[in-house]
Amino acid sequence: QMGIEQSMLETMKGTPASEIHQIALDDMLAMKLVTSTDAVGLLTAASLCEPGRLAANCREVPGNKPDGLTATAATPPPIEPEAARRDEDMRFVVVRGTNPLCNPDCPEWISAEGAITAQTPQKLRQLLAMLGKRQLPVVVSSRGGDLFSALAVGRLIHEKKLDVAVGRTDFVGCDPGAWNCLAKDGAYAGLSIDAGVECDSACALMLAGGIRRFVGPQARLSLYPMGQKQMVKAYLEEMAIGPALFAAIERRSVERRLEPGMMLKVGLTTSRQSVDALTGATICEAVPRPENCRIRPSANAEADAPAKL
Repeated sequence: QMGIEQSMLETMKGTPASEIHQIALDDMLAMKLVTSTDAVGLLTAASLCEPGRLAANCREVPGNKPDGLTATAATPPPIEPEAARRDEDMRFVVVRGTNPLCNPDCPEWISAEGAITAQTPQKLRQLLAMLGKRQLPVVVSSRGGDLFSALAVGRLIHEKKLDVAVGRTDFVGCDPGAWNCLAKDGAYAGLSIDAGVECDSACALMLAGGIRRFVGPQARLSLYPMGQKQMVKAYLEEMAIGPALFAAIERRSVERRLEPGMMLKVGLTTSRQSVDALTGATICEAVPRPENCRIRPSANAEADAPAKL
């Protein structure tokens, strides 16, 4: 009646009651359980309610004004801080998902946002040393930057066998850059999104270091001509990525966006999934349980725990 394929029912019947079966995005499409590969941002992104292109689910909430006055359109918040953050030196922080669907067992990840500079590899090295044996996925948003540093960061990611996805973290409560914003139990609170997020050139090489590599359909990845071609070629071979990606880089005479199908074809991504595959609210229910899931200690346990050094 709902138009869902019979294979969905067969999958449900074949899953033991004691387990949770995670269905791959391509399988969900085949079953007609989902209608496209688009993320939730397609329905909820702030850009849907811009003047002149209001979606059907947009609604203006009138302000507290005296009777007889007509409410005017609300002024959107300034975007300068976000734009500025993209161009600042890359910042790495540990984030814990705050979606109420995951409590108390929620995914955690490393947020990597900003320009790749000479200091970026050392910043990541220090954070990974603090994490010890924990393997958290990297969620990156960057307009690119220093080529040599991007290769160094990619090698660090590959050495630690980390997954990488293009996305941005919206922090909840406070931004880690604020002087009075403190991490709780080693992580800042946030939600990951990929709508409109960019990863350009040097960022793509950083992404190439990941074991699993995701760029969702709402994110943008662009390549432009690079110098040090033999160094880039050797790096991609080291990352076990076939020659098709290097050939695509060589063909670029101007900066161009790579489409999802092409990224998968040349081996830059490992599937069509988005950042949600690594940070989604329900991933910790899967069997086997992802390594980046962590149950936060109870309030009493936190009170009894020793202070962080």
